[in-house]
Amino acid sequence: MLHQCIDALNIRRDGVYVDVTFGGGGHSAEILKHIPQGKLFAFDQDPDAMTNHPGNENLTLIQQNFRYMINYLRFYDAIPVDGILADLGISSHQIDVPERGFATRYNSLLDMRMDQKGSRSAADILNNASIEEMARIFKQYGELKNGYPLAKRIATAREEHPVDTTDRLNEIATPLSGQKNANKYLAQVYQALRIEVNDELGALKDLLYQAEKALKPGGTLVIMSYHSLEDRLVKNFLKSGNFEGKQEKDFFGNPMVPFKTIKNKPITADEKEIEENPRSRSARLRIGIKL
Repeated sequence: MLHQCIDALNIRRDGVYVDVTFGGGGHSAEILKHIPQGKLFAFDQDPDAMTNHPGNENLTLIQQNFRYMINYLRFYDAIPVDGILADLGISSHQIDVPERGFATRYNSLLDMRMDQKGSRSAADILNNASIEEMARIFKQYGELKNGYPLAKRIATAREEHPVDTTDRLNEIATPLSGQKNANKYLAQVYQALRIEVNDELGALKDLLYQAEKALKPGGTLVIMSYHSLEDRLVKNFLKSGNFEGKQEKDFFGNPMVPFKTIKNKPITADEKEIEENPRSRSARLRIGIKL
């Protein structure tokens, strides 16, 4: 949904914008076309993304997790900004490189670190975490109803041989999936581990709080998420300024909210885009205007 994201930013030629998920550089490249006199600050913690810098002098590309966005924007004296864009989740590059361990279809080591300087990989969790901790991860981040039986199977299996490859994890987890839902089930298992390894929901919360501080009044926050855990956090924050969705009111009974939401329901991809890019099927785009 590239064009929906760019349209939502309502870009000014001399504006200051932030792309917190640079990845392959597609969104940044499109923003740069619209800001011949402006500035773009982009973030990505994955060192592989740095090779995608287009050489445009209006772009400052920062190799860091977006949870540190406001620190770097202050360093560059770039606050306030006109718009912030986030395309959450995993990038196509990370999925397609087998040795990163993000995809079920390749046999590789279970890494899943977006920042490869991170201290704990998915294999570390599966071979060292307690049954209770693994069960929490699968239930909370994968929304699996049988997270505890899965955690027990993993704990039993690792006594014989480390659970350190995707094939090994798939072999352990698939019998709990039911034959018709094996791929979906494995995707939820991998999602849970990836979120835990990279503290994705914690980073998203940090970003949302910082976006409120970094944007100028009338500035736009555009966030695309790919699963309900992320989308719920974004929805609640735009609606209420907190992650529980509880709207507070001032002395006069007026809602105290940091953003005006453009639509109550998320924007989704049309059939044509889904056909061209199946990953867009799960995309949920939400837009907020800083009040």
